[in-house]
Amino acid sequence: MANIKSQKKRNRQTLVLNVRNRAARSELRTRISAAVTAAEAGDENAAELGRIAQRQIDIAVSKGLLKKNTAARRKSAIARKINQASN
Repeated sequence: MANIKSQKKRNRQTLVLNVRNRAARSELRTRISAAVTAAEAGDENAAELGRIAQRQIDIAVSKGLLKKNTAARRKSAIARKINQASN
């Protein structure tokens, strides 16, 4: 256990941020999974789910959950799967 006041505060902040980041990552994975599943199944709304997933990825980058290149790679993979399914 920390004895220094600033470290105690930092530990409290870490707990709050951990919960917030975990929720955001879970939401991100859910949206990506929904888009990929819809694309593989050939649903009509796959393009819409892909847009939602790409928006969530952009939000994750702005919050610092993902790096820019990781986000670009994931967005590209989603778009590729949707395009393959539509052809």
